[in-house]
This record gives sequence, structure tokens and C-alpha cells, in this order.
Amino acid sequence: MADVAFFNDADFEEYRKLIYGESGITFTATNRAILESRLKERLREKNLTSVKAYFEIISKDKEELKAFLDSITTNLTRFFRNQAHFDALEKFVTPELIKIKKASGNTTLKIWSAGCSTGEEPYTIAMLMSEILPPPWKFEVVASDISLKCLMTAKGGFYAENRIVGIPDNYLKKYFDKTEGGYKIHADIQSKIRFDYHNLKNDSGLRNMDLVFCRNVIIYFDEAAQTAVINRFWDSMANKSFLFIGHSESLFGMDTKFEFVKTEWATLYRKFI
Repeated sequence: MADVAFFNDADFEEYRKLIYGESGITFTATNRAILESRLKERLREKNLTSVKAYFEIISKDKEELKAFLDSITTNLTRFFRNQAHFDALEKFVTPELIKIKKASGNTTLKIWSAGCSTGEEPYTIAMLMSEILPPPWKFEVVASDISLKCLMTAKGGFYAENRIVGIPDNYLKKYFDKTEGGYKIHADIQSKIRFDYHNLKNDSGLRNMDLVFCRNVIIYFDEAAQTAVINRFWDSMANKSFLFIGHSESLFGMDTKFEFVKTEWATLYRKFI
């Protein structure tokens, strides 16, 4: 297939606007090469040579648009990524939530892993909560992503040997089975997680979540899209709930109601009305 050499400035602007309008993801001149690279892959798969022809397709075909948005997202993740967050979850957030919810008699913690990629984050959360929650406390996790391909990997629960780096040995022995070429997570952990397609540009429909993880996702959005996403999280969360974002992300200067919380282990945010 010919190179996408005719991806000119006008084409880039058309694609950039469509991507932003559909997902909130921002492409600028600095990451234009990433978009061009992913476009080449899609055109090759569709046996097309024209970016204009492909634009016409994704403007009308919602399924192909989903596949295109899937292709442009970056899905870098790993188990126990940023250990300090999980230390804070274990030693500060979970005890706080137990104290908060005890009076209501509700002993189930509702957790959302937004932008869950291939599942390492929600499985990490589920393993940790299985270890630290005392009876009769339970938990349930909703894990969402804009990438259908990533969600299929996550639902499968199989990870090659090079993907299990970071999992403590005791967790690996307790929650995974060694199989040919890698490890398969136990069904009881999988049963605690509901994987779901979701575009953060839209309302998730989730409500009264006690804990939201959305790490290293809003960094791809501009300020307006970031604020909209964060405020939708607010709407989805219970009072006195907690939000983790990436260590390189911040709500500083953003028009949001979340309170900044600094713990001994990591910083996070709290919804407090």
C-alpha cells in the first residue's frame, strides 16, 4: 500500500476535530506522527489508499469509528502500577471507607476502574481488596475502556510471562494458574469485575461509586475535556468517596469540587459534600 503521504494539514485538522468531538482525545502537531501511524494501519486493514475515503467511512460507520478510536489510544499498563497508590488504598482509603459506610449497614464497596486498558489495574484492585477486606465486607469493580480489543484481553484474564512483572509472588501463587506461555487469573477474581465499553466523553450511568481509579487517561485530553470528565466522575460518586488519578496528572486550577488529600503514601482526591 502507498504511504499516507497525502495526509495534509487540512486532513489532519478534519481528523483531529472528529477525534476530539467523539472522544475528547487531543492530537496536536507534536503527536501528529502517532495519528499518521495508526491511520496507515487502518487503511492497510481496509485495503484503502486515501485518508479522505477512510474519513468518509468513519463519519458514517459507527462500528468502524469505534475501531479507529480503539487504534489511536495508548494502552500502557501493568500490574501494581505506581505501588504508592495501592499502599494508600490499603492503609488509608479502605479503612476510611469502612468507617464511613459502617453506619449505613451497607458492606459493599463499589469501585470503578475507568480506562482499564487490558485489565491489569482492575485485577490488581480486586486481588488487593480480596486480601485486605475483613468479613462481612465485599466489593464489586466496574472496569471500562474505549478499546474493545483491550476489553477482550481483559475479560480473557490471560497474561504472557512478560506481563506479570510486578505481581508479588504470594499473589501470583494464590490468584493465578500457570498455563502454557503465561498465567490465567482465577475465576473467583474475574467474577468480581464487570468489564464494559465506555467512552469517557459520555455519562457512564454509574452512581454512588465509593472509589474511582482513572490514572494516566486525562493527560490525553485538553483542559475543557479534562474538566468535563472529572465533573462526570463527581456525578458518579457517593459522598465521602475517593478518586485516584495518575501521578503526573493534577486537578490543580481545574473548576472542580474535589478536595485534595495528601496521605503518607500518595496524593488523591475526595468528594465531600
